Amino acid sequence: MEHKHPIKVVEKRTGLSSHVIRIWERRYSAVTPERTDSNRRMYSDEEIERLILLRKATEAGESIGQIARLTNEELKMLVESSTAYFNIGMQYSTEDGNGKHDHQPKFYLKECLDAIVDLDSEKLEKILLKASSELTQPEMMEKVLEPLMYEIGDLWREGTLRVVHEHLASAVVRSFLGNMVGALKVDESAPKIIVTTPLGQIHEFGALMVTIAASSAGWHSIYLGAELPAEEIANAVKNIGAQAVALSIVYPPDDPRLGPELRKLHQILDDKVVLLVGGRSSNAYNNVLEELGIESMRSLSDLHKHLEQIRKKSNGVKTDVDFN
Repeated sequence: MEHKHPIKVVEKRTGLSSHVIRIWERRYSAVTPERTDSNRRMYSDEEIERLILLRKATEAGESIGQIARLTNEELKMLVESSTAYFNIGMQYSTEDGNGKHDHQPKFYLKECLDAIVDLDSEKLEKILLKASSELTQPEMMEKVLEPLMYEIGDLWREGTLRVVHEHLASAVVRSFLGNMVGALKVDESAPKIIVTTPLGQIHEFGALMVTIAASSAGWHSIYLGAELPAEEIANAVKNIGAQAVALSIVYPPDDPRLGPELRKLHQILDDKVVLLVGGRSSNAYNNVLEELGIESMRSLSDLHKHLEQIRKKSNGVKTDVDFN
């Protein structure tokens, strides 16, 4: 009788997380593992080889929906026709040599995605709470929450996850981030920064993470919610006496209204107010950002550095920054 392998072994040997394997099984019938009496999935060596081939092909740019029904021989030919797979490594394992979880960010990221696939909001909440107790805040923000939101968005846009998965994840993560914001305590004399998203930008996770990052950098962060027009943002700056405004641009990357909104806000803000613009899709608006003289930043760590520079400046010269 052929020896079969449990999902943990398959994850380790293929470099695929269990949530990806499960989606490929359910939606594309890529493999059909046997079930034990206790309903555990067991995989043959041939199925493991097939999953490895599918991983290499998709990471070389192929669509899983287009290749899931190919035979193993056809997959081998497809993979061999591409040079990209030579650099593909087993980088997603979350276990050490003894088979124990090392509780690194990638482990929590995988667990979160598994909970989302299962539509288990309670499990997702527990994983996020556990991760926040085990990891530093920068690790939690930059290595779990940020890639989680990007992965969910990518899987949703390519049709791997359904709208219900995206909505469940959004509700849980929004609540979690909101609680993080509410728990932050900053000195009353700290400089103030307004955080929001511009008109047409409905995704608020980036803005919430910037709110937390700015507060951890010693700023008094005021989060105003998503999708505010330029006039409302400028009015809030005046009423609150904020020294900076941070805008998150995540999706869509091709909104024709955004350029005029950024120009308008840049024009009506006081010269002493620093405008921070960034997010995953900010690069799509590089023409406008360059026109306004906005520098690009690539991470929340960069945001910390720029906020510290802004606090130290005393000459009143306007500085615009783009964080991504």
